[in-house]
Amino acid sequence: MSMNILYTAIATASGREGRAATNDGRLAVTLAHPVELGGSGQGTNPEQLFATGYAACFASAMQNVGRRMKLDVSDASVTAEVGLGGLGEGRFGLEVTLRVELPDELQGEAGQRLVEATHQVCPYSNATRGNIAVNLVIE
Repeated sequence: MSMNILYTAIATASGREGRAATNDGRLAVTLAHPVELGGSGQGTNPEQLFATGYAACFASAMQNVGRRMKLDVSDASVTAEVGLGGLGEGRFGLEVTLRVELPDELQGEAGQRLVEATHQVCPYSNATRGNIAVNLVIE
């Protein structure tokens, strides 16, 4: 499938320890293994960066979908939890839980339709579909 690319982000990293930065200098971070994986925890890690990106992307997609559905989602927020785990034979994988906090008036069926429609258009959701488990939780 060919796409009309609208924007390309460029970042360089040397691994889970050290530095990562975008080519425009707007993002530069120190990377470190989390304490839970035996590291110092004195920096961020790829899972945190992925969680931040997915949460922001899903929330933005939800704003667009909400406008199309004529729903006010200005008080909604998204928290992404990205788990790293072993798949056996030295392989690792990710699992995501997206916790979507909706205002009271969007609880129930309307909120469910909104979140499911958002999951169909969000670029991160489309990139991960069929590759990793993504659990949607409406709060």
